[in-house]
Amino acid sequence: MNRSLVIAPQWIGDAVMTEPLLRRLAARGERLTVGALPWVAPVYRAMPQVAEVVEFPFAHGGLQWAGRRAMAQQLRGRFDAAYVCPNSLKSALIPWWAGIPRRVGYQGEGRWGLLNQRLPNPPKGARPPMVAFYSALSGEAGLDADQPRLQLAAGTAVQALAAHGLPAQGFYVLAPGAEYGPAKRWPAAHFAALAAELALPVLLLGSGKDAPVCAEIATAVNAQRPSHCRDLAGKTTLDQAIALIASARAMVSNDSGLMHVAAAFAVPQVALFGSSSPRHTPPLNARATVLWLKNDPAYQPPLDCAPCFARDCPLGHTRCLRDIAPARVLSYL
Repeated sequence: MNRSLVIAPQWIGDAVMTEPLLRRLAARGERLTVGALPWVAPVYRAMPQVAEVVEFPFAHGGLQWAGRRAMAQQLRGRFDAAYVCPNSLKSALIPWWAGIPRRVGYQGEGRWGLLNQRLPNPPKGARPPMVAFYSALSGEAGLDADQPRLQLAAGTAVQALAAHGLPAQGFYVLAPGAEYGPAKRWPAAHFAALAAELALPVLLLGSGKDAPVCAEIATAVNAQRPSHCRDLAGKTTLDQAIALIASARAMVSNDSGLMHVAAAFAVPQVALFGSSSPRHTPPLNARATVLWLKNDPAYQPPLDCAPCFARDCPLGHTRCLRDIAPARVLSYL
């Protein structure tokens, strides 16, 4: 059996989108260890094909040479192949320093010596959807139908629900954050208006960075309907958040990592797109509704500016999200 190390992306959504790649590798007999940063490691614990998750003790930014060399020493001699999902130079250092014989990844950032099996990096305008982009590292064909699927270990959902006193399918999840920036976030007032109309209790999920907007939403909703909205932003682990999403009646989110988590569990969802494009990172879920005014012929004047992929709206209006009415989202739930 080939022993393979997978270097994971650093974002939750991208981690979810690597699942079909790992499923392909496991199906041909490779034993998989995933090296992941702590904030995405829980995603890989929801992939049964992963035998081991090694948490890398690195922070955002910087090469952190000493730490990577030390980790490489720990991994030396354990693997026959490495698959490097990110495009950065630093992500390829550990497999190289660990002396892993076969090192697969995309060209870029001067990685000629670090990788010995390199795929051409498509230009930005011609890059395939991200799931296929990652699956291509397998060297296999027929990638267009790949869809991420996550699976919780037995008892995980029951424990998470019991910890919060919730019944399965007895609540909605709203995820108002988007790590990339404000141009990907539906207005907080719209989330609050939607939450106030939902028949079942509402959970707000997100990281600690999302706490201010979630507190704003919860305060507005609970002023109308006391205790209807529970703010859990920054108050759960990612493992717990994943389990709660998997157990929800439905979820509403921006284009974010948690959107991809819901899709991978086939949870009914409404995904709100603004500055980004569902052509590139859609929720691959037959039960998903994608709302994007860019491709809505009834919306006038047309959004010629979208997708801009900017962190902040360059024109200052964020029409692409502001003009998606809460009543329209409610109609799909």
